[in-house]
Amino acid sequence: MQIRLTTASDLDRVMEIYAKARAFMAENGNPTQWGTDRPTRAQIEADIELGQSYVCAEDDEILAVFCFYVGDDPAYHTLEGVWLNDRPYGVVHRIATGGARRGAAAFCLDWCFEKCGNVRIDTHVNNKPMQRLVGKKGFQFCGICHVSDGTERLAFQKS
Repeated sequence: MQIRLTTASDLDRVMEIYAKARAFMAENGNPTQWGTDRPTRAQIEADIELGQSYVCAEDDEILAVFCFYVGDDPAYHTLEGVWLNDRPYGVVHRIATGGARRGAAAFCLDWCFEKCGNVRIDTHVNNKPMQRLVGKKGFQFCGICHVSDGTERLAFQKS
């Protein structure tokens, strides 16, 4: 597997992966985190323009997609809890797989950690598969944050 920046020509496949992820989430007790329409195509196009959208591919097949950047995330300013440290950090958002290859999401998280060695991620309280994954990958629960729509997320950090 390899990680590369998402291109505009990847967009249809990326949106298919997000559709599969939303269906998986709904089937596994998490129908509200992304609802029926998030992330939006416009949001992914913006991630691509900012150079923050990545795909995980193998033999030219896109297996996973995620947003990653090193920088500040305003949702993490008012954590109800304590971060592991205050050093600069990478942020992972909107990670999803198409289910074609086990381990793709874990590969993506490992790649992000290799890039900066201090990574934060958040997920919905009902997203048990993601909570298990971040736990297996060494992320520690740090508290509750609130995303832009005001809803709560469980916040994790690996340092």
